[in-house]
Amino acid sequence: IQLEESGGGSVQPGGSLRLSCTASGSITNDMVLGWLRKAPGKDREQVARLDWSSGASVNPKSLVDRFTISRVKAKNTVYLQMNGLKPEDTDMYYCAASASLNSWLIGQPSYWGKGTQVTVSS
Repeated sequence: IQLEESGGGSVQPGGSLRLSCTASGSITNDMVLGWLRKAPGKDREQVARLDWSSGASVNPKSLVDRFTISRVKAKNTVYLQMNGLKPEDTDMYYCAASASLNSWLIGQPSYWGKGTQVTVSS
């Protein structure tokens, strides 16, 4: 499985971006897909995940009001809608896919994209 992200860029505080992640290969219904972010010198942070089969999503409480994850199964694509962006959201955002929820929860998804940079500044 290969994952390719797009949609990153520079935006002013309060702005919005939508990231896309398209998967090539077989995404099975037991997989978890989602987004993580990491900046130099910072720990990797889970941003959002969803169950590929049901579309049920989970976000950290700190982000749930601003970030929304969704998917279109027919396009093998996962989206991350980010609203109300803040300078502290500046990070490299990675799409990832995991063969199981457990692998995701321990921070070891099986598949990773190359990342897309999001920069929030005035």
